[in-house]
Amino acid sequence: MTISDPMEALVRVANEPAWLVGGAVRDRALGRPTDDYDVALEGDARRLARSLARCADAHVFALSEAFGVWRVVDRARRWQVDVLPLAGHSIEADLAGRDFTVNAIAEPLRGGPHVDPFGGLSDIRERKLRMVSTRAFADDPLRTLRLARLACELDFVADPNTVAAAAASAPALVQVAPERIFAELKRILASDRALQGLGLMDAVRATEVVLPELTAMRGVEQSPYHHLDVYGHTRSVLAETIALSLDPGRPLREHGDAVARFLAEPLADELTRGQALRFGALLHDVAKPATRRVTSEGRVTFIGHDAVGAEMAAVILGRLRASERLREHVAGLTRHHLRLGFLVHEMPLGRRTIYRYLRDAEPVQVDVTLLSVADRLATRGRGAQQAIARHLELARQLLGEALAWREGRPRPPLRGDEVARAVGVRPGRALGRILAELEEASFAGEITSREQAIARARELAGVSGVGER
Repeated sequence: MTISDPMEALVRVANEPAWLVGGAVRDRALGRPTDDYDVALEGDARRLARSLARCADAHVFALSEAFGVWRVVDRARRWQVDVLPLAGHSIEADLAGRDFTVNAIAEPLRGGPHVDPFGGLSDIRERKLRMVSTRAFADDPLRTLRLARLACELDFVADPNTVAAAAASAPALVQVAPERIFAELKRILASDRALQGLGLMDAVRATEVVLPELTAMRGVEQSPYHHLDVYGHTRSVLAETIALSLDPGRPLREHGDAVARFLAEPLADELTRGQALRFGALLHDVAKPATRRVTSEGRVTFIGHDAVGAEMAAVILGRLRASERLREHVAGLTRHHLRLGFLVHEMPLGRRTIYRYLRDAEPVQVDVTLLSVADRLATRGRGAQQAIARHLELARQLLGEALAWREGRPRPPLRGDEVARAVGVRPGRALGRILAELEEASFAGEITSREQAIARARELAGVSGVGER
């Protein structure tokens, strides 16, 4: 008989001493749902994993040949179980090699008291993160980042000795595989308490190792229209981005529900669009330290920080081994994040101006409009209230247009081959220019019929019924 619950199935098939360990025990103690289980046992991990897979009708495969770890994954991907042999001669020795006391608790599969040699259950009650031993970070420097990630995911506080030990080991993060670092960063930014995690990254000196570009923002003063330096502003933009994801209707009114659905869409690297937007918030001003200038009149400028920042964002995410799609996406957000703010001075916008905004920012029209809202809300220097009100008014207008564009980019009433035949223009740059103008004119409402499209195409081709052959 197939058993769908992984814990029930484990109890059924485990014939040797085995314990649930790690995050699953911690989360069960906190009353948090979990779908990721680690099981340590005295015996053959391969045999237990295969028995579990048969009992639960799940997939099974070797996760690490070197360490004898096997993974069992539910066919519907509702849960996974990693089965691993004890590290050491006893469960206590196994737990001694773990990172934090809240993760160094074992729960016997067949029942009985927890094995808790380091006081992890007490630390859970006190919502405290404490290292198991002084060698915890030396054994794996990635734990420096994991400390920050757990702090924001669980809303726990790291104890001072653990923070000091993590900071001492932070330089060794350069030896950690970028993929592992990126996995922790993703989870930090995905948390609604991401600022807490980034703050702890700063405290343990991890930021200066894995994201030195953020550290370079500190103390970079801006114009009077800003009330914070570049680093403080970046944190504030991230805070506004998180607030926007939690309640998009607050600043965006009638678009709130559509934006919530949009932000929940998967994008890349196991991130939703909303989570990827947080990377955009973090990196949108990354080039400001490099582009800061002061004019002879004493005015602070950051000319070109959008274009330079796009290149830097792509390099940073490439260094972290992010996917090409995420790199291009965040680079696009950085490249276009100033566009909407410039258009505020042209209000009310004509249809052609709206078209060019949407076309030039494609495919991040919606995302970058949302980033611009967070950026504007975080900028509260001189004249902020009036500037914010006008920016939000335009952002709501352009957001409606961008959401509609996603449903179907506007097309002229003629296909390209029809234009070519009607005007006599061969496929090539000339035809491309004509089609681009027809699309823009159609969006602007200047062309509404085939006849008008043909007439405009002939105009553009400089002919009267006969084109270039």
